[in-house]
Amino acid sequence: MEKRQIKALFLDIDGTLVSFQTHCIPTSAVEAIAAARRHGVKVFIATGRAPGFINNLGALQDRELIDGYVTMNGGYCYVGGVVIHKQVIPAPEVKVILDYCEAHHITCTVVDEHRICACYPSETLRQVFVEYLHAKEVPAVTPTEALQLIPDVCQLSPFFDEKQEQEVRPFLPNCEIGRWHPAFVDVSALGCNKQLGIDLMCRHFGIDVADTMAFGDGGNDIPMLRHAGIGVAMGNANDPVKAEADYVTDTVDRDGIAKALQHFELV
Repeated sequence: MEKRQIKALFLDIDGTLVSFQTHCIPTSAVEAIAAARRHGVKVFIATGRAPGFINNLGALQDRELIDGYVTMNGGYCYVGGVVIHKQVIPAPEVKVILDYCEAHHITCTVVDEHRICACYPSETLRQVFVEYLHAKEVPAVTPTEALQLIPDVCQLSPFFDEKQEQEVRPFLPNCEIGRWHPAFVDVSALGCNKQLGIDLMCRHFGIDVADTMAFGDGGNDIPMLRHAGIGVAMGNANDPVKAEADYVTDTVDRDGIAKALQHFELV
């Protein structure tokens, strides 16, 4: 592979930066990222989480190691207090999803940059959000209440299985659908994905996309792994994700971030 001068890192959170086992960022990753940043490399978060659900990056935030955030899979991006991109899902397609969920009594979270709520919350929702992701409890609402609380929806996460996803997909021509967990999909406006997030941050900071490196482990990371100058899959990623990467590092719990940054001589 042609050697590049990497100027920006894009890092997924869950399963990449943060361990599903410890719910923390390994110290090795924090120190390696700090070293790369001292060398002038910008550091960006690229996550499916909404801003209000980012509660596990204190080890980086406390040291001011993060330059910008790509959240909700590119639906909402910001640098400090400056929002550089917000895109909402067209209202008719929000209704398609919520109507389907109502008809089949399927759990669905409804999200904007400030708020999150859940229609038809289930034990699976609690297991995924609270136990697996260590996020906060999500308030329960009806679909009507959800749209009153959040009239401009940036992301929906219906707990569709693959068959239900395929049934609904033809009715969502203006949406992106990504899956990084078997229990649910993330739905955002068409064009909103982590690839877009890379482009937006690079444009904002004057960085060439060829000089970027992206790290991920889930299906929603594939667009940015393909798009970045170097795409790095974690060792705990599944095979389709690894197949899209330029390099596969170790797992998050075995210092995968630090090992990759050492491999590419960024620390």
